[in-house]
Amino acid sequence: MTDISYKNWRSMSDKALSEHIGRFVKQKRLEQNKTQQDLAHAAGISRSTLSLLEKGETVTLATLLQVLRTIDQLHVLDVFSVQTVVSPLLLAKMELKKRKRSRGKDSTSSTNSTW
Repeated sequence: MTDISYKNWRSMSDKALSEHIGRFVKQKRLEQNKTQQDLAHAAGISRSTLSLLEKGETVTLATLLQVLRTIDQLHVLDVFSVQTVVSPLLLAKMELKKRKRSRGKDSTSSTNSTW
């Protein structure tokens, strides 16, 4: 997965994307010197389900997350972070609504006032 910056993700079919994810999972599993059985057991899935994932076949999102967690690769989900962007016009409107001055204590509402 060293050529990520050169991939045209939009032009890839769903099948090709699934296969790419499967190759990623398999590579990380092999780097950790784990068998399919070991990883599947640790992730709480069957070995055949892991095999399907590595081949790029259809698996559930929950299964993928379990496997990513087990191989310590949840950080790949960082690309899904959501950041709120405020438009300059909305920011200017919010600035106009901010208080510009504060009022001091009202002397007539003092509890110690005498008549």
